[in-house]
Amino acid sequence: MTNRRRFLATTTSALAFPFIARGAAPTAKIIETKVISQQPEFYHGWPTVVRRQNGDLWVSWSGGRESHVCPFGQVHAMTSRDNGATWTWPRVLLDTATDDRDSGVLETAKGSLIVSTFTSLAYEDHFKKASTFAEHTDKGWTSKTMPQEQFVKWKAAHERLNDEERKAELGEWVIRSTDGGKSWSTRIPTIVNSPHGPIQLKDGRLLYAGKQLWTGDKKVGVAESKDDGQSWQWLAEIPTRKGDNAVRSYHELHAVEAADGTLIAQIRNHNDANKGETLQTESKDGGKTWSEPHSIGVWGLPSHLLRLRDGRLVMTYGHRRKPYGNQARISSDNGQTWSEAMILSGDGIGGDLGYPSTVELADGTLLSVWYETMKEPKLAVLRQATWRIE
Repeated sequence: MTNRRRFLATTTSALAFPFIARGAAPTAKIIETKVISQQPEFYHGWPTVVRRQNGDLWVSWSGGRESHVCPFGQVHAMTSRDNGATWTWPRVLLDTATDDRDSGVLETAKGSLIVSTFTSLAYEDHFKKASTFAEHTDKGWTSKTMPQEQFVKWKAAHERLNDEERKAELGEWVIRSTDGGKSWSTRIPTIVNSPHGPIQLKDGRLLYAGKQLWTGDKKVGVAESKDDGQSWQWLAEIPTRKGDNAVRSYHELHAVEAADGTLIAQIRNHNDANKGETLQTESKDGGKTWSEPHSIGVWGLPSHLLRLRDGRLVMTYGHRRKPYGNQARISSDNGQTWSEAMILSGDGIGGDLGYPSTVELADGTLLSVWYETMKEPKLAVLRQATWRIE
């Protein structure tokens, strides 16, 4: 891997690796970067931003949290009516009796808002270790695993449901609003999950590239909705690259429909081959069949894909090594090749950041939102960059 990257940097890599775009590399002119979250007492995680047909911006995320993994996650959202200059106070869209993680948001052509999430019990291992200590110690609370005050809170949250009820809560979901976010449906199962949620295709279908989280086979593929998000059906499995383990090492997909109708899905990859890179797969038949995933030479993950009004594609992704932050790349040929990286942020203190998503404003300016743990405040915040491609 080291030799391959050195080769890419020092030789005629475009000849050997045709997926890397030739020509002058674009740059990102950063107009403004700022923190937009307003509740420093909470950990903010895994957001998605969307621009509605009326120009409003919506951002949703997993809020109400104590840490990266905890039992308190809720789906939060806020709105901007001035291109991200100011944001409304956050509101809670969904709060189940377990951890609600990640959040995608989409406005359909009919004006419906679709917000995605999934429920998780990832906190249980940490809690059970602390619980075992609490039950067996006779020397008072001396655990280094979890302070007593924190344990009491986690225990109260954990015991809202019994073991059977907690397992029944596991799932991949969307909630749906047809009145601009004033009221929301009950949870609708979506078969697959991924952080930034589904997209809409030009034929009207909603397409959700993701992974089955709580089934035995944990298939990676796409689900679709033909009724504006009210119900979801399995459409197709994405093949596994030779030598890869998709169940264990493919995660957090996102898709886009290119100007020529090609569907492109990108995958967070943790296989030994191209570990830590984004893989890509394509469909030429509306999502019924997909190509074998392949490297595009991009270290960083997970990605969000956006088609600009001029037809170019933008991928934004987290970069969890120095420079810690977020990067973007452009494709002018419907995803066949990608530009060199543009740095949107590179001032991070560590790897607990990323999941950027991007929208195009009316004047062609781009706006990206991500989550990030900073020196102050101590819990992760939402950051926003307004930028242009030059």
